[in-house]
Amino acid sequence: MSNEQAAFWFKRLVGLTVLLALSVAVLGAYVRLSDAGLGCPDWPGCYGQLTVPQNEANTTQAQLAFPDKPVVVHKALKEMAHRYLAGTLGLLIAGLFVLAWRGKHYLRVSLWLPALVVFTVVFQALLGMWTVTLALKPLAVSAHLLGGMTTLALLVWIAHRHWGKYSSHLVPEGLRLVIRGALLIIFMQIFLGGWTSSNYAGLICADFPTCNGSWLPATDFSTAYHLMRNLGQDMNGNPLSLEALTTIQWAHRFGALVTLLYIGSLALQLIKLPQLKVLGISLISLLCLQIVLGISNVLLHLPLLLAVGHNLVAALLVISLVVLNSKITD
Repeated sequence: MSNEQAAFWFKRLVGLTVLLALSVAVLGAYVRLSDAGLGCPDWPGCYGQLTVPQNEANTTQAQLAFPDKPVVVHKALKEMAHRYLAGTLGLLIAGLFVLAWRGKHYLRVSLWLPALVVFTVVFQALLGMWTVTLALKPLAVSAHLLGGMTTLALLVWIAHRHWGKYSSHLVPEGLRLVIRGALLIIFMQIFLGGWTSSNYAGLICADFPTCNGSWLPATDFSTAYHLMRNLGQDMNGNPLSLEALTTIQWAHRFGALVTLLYIGSLALQLIKLPQLKVLGISLISLLCLQIVLGISNVLLHLPLLLAVGHNLVAALLVISLVVLNSKITD
């Protein structure tokens, strides 16, 4: 394969990896929200086997190896499907780096960027392992979510540099800084959402917009955001207090308000610019949909479809903001 052919296939493969990275992120959310994150109690296998134990002999062997972890086949299948899909993505990204190396003189991005994607995916695999081996420690789960979104963002950036149009003259300097800030805002809000989900605090406030009838509920930030504690426990190993769980949910709601105001006002400015009007409309539409999904998840008690949709729309917001940032960058 010539260097020019390598660059040709690189451009096409990066589009496929974007779709696969989005699928992995959504499937990961489905696994987490359907309480299948520990469907396989070990890593990278499942009950010490390469595939999910389903027949009587394999199930018996699995129970002997993990006597305190009953085999729940449907949860294990979800977990392994996520691992296999993530593994496929990892292999494609490795191939992407090889093609980038071969065709580096024909690429529109630095070779360091595909290398960074490889590093991110390797670290993401470690986070996936720690998520299991540390029994769904909130920090590991939240970092795993952020790692998936970061992988998606890097791949979208690479794809847009090869398939999209961009110019630093599309927006004035002041608006460019606001656009950069929007990407930071959305990742901060994704962390708050991931922290809420990983601590199972999504329904700690049963109403909206108040929290259990209060506009200013009792909070405990020091315990709520102690990053090294275990699931359901404070830093001393005691059960996590209602105040700490309320803090986590309340912070996510406050973050949603900040995100709505910041990105919403940005989208309204973009709609006035002919070359960015479509992106502006996309952002405001996704933002409104995300707010509706967030409120519905509370009022309808976290139906799985809506909860997964909440994660999907978050990923689509990341994609839109990465494309926007790429479009205004030479």
